[in-house]
Amino acid sequence: MGMLRGGTVGRRFTILYAAGFLASGIALLALTYLMSGVRLSTPAPGNLPAPVPGGPPELVAAQQRIRELQTQLADAQGQQEHRWLVGSLVALVVMTGLSLLLGRLLAVRVLRPLRLITAATRRITAENLHERLAVTGPSDEVKELADTVDGLLERLEASFVAQRRFVGNASHELRTPLATIRASLDVAVAKPRPEAQTLALAGRVRTELDRVDHLLDGFLLLARAQHGAFADRTLVSLGELARNALDARASDIAAKGLSLDAGVRPEARTRGSAVLLSRMTQNLVDNAIAHNQEGGWIRVTADSDGSGARLVVETGGRVLDQDEVDRLGQPFERLGTARTGSEGSSGLGLSIVAAIVAAHGGRLVLRARPEGGLRVAVTLPPAVPEGDAVRAEVAA
Repeated sequence: MGMLRGGTVGRRFTILYAAGFLASGIALLALTYLMSGVRLSTPAPGNLPAPVPGGPPELVAAQQRIRELQTQLADAQGQQEHRWLVGSLVALVVMTGLSLLLGRLLAVRVLRPLRLITAATRRITAENLHERLAVTGPSDEVKELADTVDGLLERLEASFVAQRRFVGNASHELRTPLATIRASLDVAVAKPRPEAQTLALAGRVRTELDRVDHLLDGFLLLARAQHGAFADRTLVSLGELARNALDARASDIAAKGLSLDAGVRPEARTRGSAVLLSRMTQNLVDNAIAHNQEGGWIRVTADSDGSGARLVVETGGRVLDQDEVDRLGQPFERLGTARTGSEGSSGLGLSIVAAIVAAHGGRLVLRARPEGGLRVAVTLPPAVPEGDAVRAEVAA
């Protein structure tokens, strides 16, 4: 029973088929044995009448001969029953093995459509929800299951498209009133002899407007990364992007007293959107600076191997909870805070990184270092010649 409960469907099907065959075979052999168990009416040798003493010699000889023949017949019958029983058991064992093999073949045949549906469903992600199983064949249970999965994928695609369209449209539409507010502030400040209170209020409002602009930029970038279609796909060096991001934030690194260990190699190349990958690298560097302690350290490495291009950003600091770190790839998630984070932080930095990595077919790993701090590792597919990349996209 444990094998039936814990094994795969194919294994359970095979065992049940073999068990059913074995039970039916035993029942058939028992029935055959009972029906063929009619014995000869000749009495056993021990039950034959003893020769009559002093009887005719011919009668005594005849009775003795009958006893010998009966004994031989009983022996032959016993040997025949023994051979029949042994042959039946051997045949049952052989047929049991054959039933296991046949059950396995039938299980593979019957479950093959389900395996194809499972494999096709696993290949469909948020970036290719337009694909369908499109199973053809008779209208049976398997096709009904495939059609149900296709319907689910269609609803998911509509939901994803509506969500991305809403985020993009809302971000664009919000820029107009923000620009109007910013212009009104500039007009108020530009008046002759503005009051000090007006200047202070304008400064605070402008700061908040900058934060909202930054948040809208993050929304637009997140929506584009989640869409996954890049017209600007080209050969990109993660090492060069990391070096540029570090150079751009050199003053902030120095102001916070952070020690930098950069081992970036320009050979760490991948193929993708240069704009999005640059933003990904900038977000990783910004996160390492913003969420670091005074006088801390940053280690940035970029290299490549057979598995692809890899970018790793490590920082020191306090010991973090891995459960909280695992949620950092979601929008508005911050360490130790709810939706109200630190000043200047939109809570979208690492979620944008996760979306860009996923859109490029890569892998993002966030790990809390046992000694304290955070390790962020990005692995992207290796760069391939442009012609091969185009052919791969066409084939896909």
